[in-house]
Amino acid sequence: MALPNLETFCGDWQLYESRIYQIYLDTVVNGRLTHNGLRVASQFRPETKGKGFGFWHLISEGDTEEDRIPDIRRCERIRWVAWVIANSGTDKSISCWENKRGKNLHVVMWVEANNYVVVLAKRKGYYLIKTAYETTVRRARSLSKERDKFLRG
Repeated sequence: MALPNLETFCGDWQLYESRIYQIYLDTVVNGRLTHNGLRVASQFRPETKGKGFGFWHLISEGDTEEDRIPDIRRCERIRWVAWVIANSGTDKSISCWENKRGKNLHVVMWVEANNYVVVLAKRKGYYLIKTAYETTVRRARSLSKERDKFLRG
């Protein structure tokens, strides 16, 4: 599966953004994704720059909503989101566990060999895509400890 590459669009960010947004719509929003038999949804509100809120959390990073900036590595991996979710129950290369952040229960799906994580938030009767990102070495160590602790029970 080819990674969408900004260079292919001669550096035209608007055109590239439109293309990866279409990939997101096709594979995530309209991809009929499920996890543990429940639907996986994506958040659209508040709309940001004419695109769904969930999209920005998949392609950008930052501590506050107002300061999030696109991350080209996240953009390139937009197709990976649906693949990880669709294969999380069957592909042994994907570690999957639950964690709690505050009052929120999340499902973490980690493709360790590719340093890639997808996070779903558990809601009543469905899951909501929270974010996806490439891990750093430090974050990978933390994920490994968290996963191992969860699996030990």
